[in-house]
Amino acid sequence: MKLLFDQNISPRLPKLLNDLFPGSSHVLDLNLAMATDSEIWNYALSNNYIIVTKDDDFNNLSVLLGSPPKVILLAVGNCSTDEIHQTIRKNHSSIHEFTLNETMGTLLLV
Repeated sequence: MKLLFDQNISPRLPKLLNDLFPGSSHVLDLNLAMATDSEIWNYALSNNYIIVTKDDDFNNLSVLLGSPPKVILLAVGNCSTDEIHQTIRKNHSSIHEFTLNETMGTLLLV
């Protein structure tokens, strides 16, 4: 279960969460920093990533196109990297269950 972190999230998170989500990346690491949402979506689809974002646009794409890729939408407001790190870490089991649920395209984490 690999996560692809969107531009609006710290590029430090893939390393911080490597023990739970090995192979995860940030868009900066993949030269996708200037990519459109559609390009990121297609990359995630082709490379078996779950998109992690604070951007509602990926949820809208999920509703429009279905999944995969799946989307984790962080509704945490303006917070630190550590708070996002802890939110994802404490929801590891929910994220795992989400990946197995074929009917869910977006998981909202608060």
